[in-house]
Amino acid sequence: MIHVKFFASVRERVGMTEMQLPCPPGGFTVEEVLTMVEGQAGTELHDAHLLASLNQQHVPFAASVQDEDEVAFFPPVTGG
Repeated sequence: MIHVKFFASVRERVGMTEMQLPCPPGGFTVEEVLTMVEGQAGTELHDAHLLASLNQQHVPFAASVQDEDEVAFFPPVTGG
């Protein structure tokens, strides 16, 4: 299983803080995980400015995801 977490406005759009997704042999990319999340949550996230992490490290959406990995989606953080 892939453990997926959502933070800030992404959590609000998805309507949950986390979900579990089955991992096929060979794994996924972060982009494919996002597409599965959209299908399960019934919301479009590709139009949002998102960042992703894999096992608590920032990664591009082309990064490979394997069984038991943690993927998190969140908006860019600004401060002032």
